[in-house]
Amino acid sequence: MKKLLVLGVGNTLLMDEGIGVHAIYELWKEKEDWDETLVDFIDGGTFTQDLFYLFEEYENILVLDIVRADHEPGTIFSLEEDQLRKEEKQMLSLHDVDLLDSLGMAQMRGHRPYLRVIGIEPKQIDWGTELTPTLAKAFPSFLEVTRKHIKEILATSDSIA
Repeated sequence: MKKLLVLGVGNTLLMDEGIGVHAIYELWKEKEDWDETLVDFIDGGTFTQDLFYLFEEYENILVLDIVRADHEPGTIFSLEEDQLRKEEKQMLSLHDVDLLDSLGMAQMRGHRPYLRVIGIEPKQIDWGTELTPTLAKAFPSFLEVTRKHIKEILATSDSIA
C-alpha cells in the first residue's frame, strides 16, 4: 500500500474549475523529486466517484480542487476530512461530495484512506481553458501549499511506520 495519492480534480474546459488538474500536470513535471514507491499523482477529472477502487491502495488521499466559501478569489484552503463533514456551510465542490461518497464505498470494501483537500476559491467558472488572472497569480502558492502537505503526509507516515 502506498502512503499517498495526490488527486487533481476538475474540468479544464471551465477556467478556474480545472485548477486541480492543472496542478497535477505541474506536479507530474516534478515526479523525479518524489519517491514513487510512496506517492502517486493522478488526474481525476470530474469522475471522482468512479475512482473509489483506487483508494484501497493508499493510506492518504490529498485532493486538489476548487472550494466555494464566499472568500476572495484565490484564497487557499487546507481542509482535513473531519472539517469537510462538520462545516455548516457547504465548502465543497461537487467533486468533493462525490469523493466523500467514494470514501464510504472504499470503506465498505475494507479500506478507507484519510482524506485532505487543498482548495482554492475560484474567480470564474465559464467556458475557457485558461485560469483567470487571479487564479493564475495564486497558482504558485497553491502548488507550494500542496508540496508542503505532501512532505508533511509522507514524513508523518514515515514516522508512524
